[in-house]
Amino acid sequence: GCVMDGKLYPFGKIERTESCFQCSCSPHAMSCCSLFNTPTNYDKQNCKVIFNKESCNYDVVQKSDPSKECVVYSRV
Repeated sequence: GCVMDGKLYPFGKIERTESCFQCSCSPHAMSCCSLFNTPTNYDKQNCKVIFNKESCNYDVVQKSDPSKECVVYSRV
């Protein structure tokens, strides 16, 4: 198998690792792609970014009230 972040994964396709990646594990290598997009265009003065491991995505919320989401104009 392959080891990522101290965890052993079996050979083959891995739908989701604990670090929110989709991977392919072979005897020769492990290749992975992220399952999340990083917010790049939002109100940085009034909002902050928090990684949500449950949804494997970044939440952008108001600094003054984290229960309220902010508008994100673009992600990469």
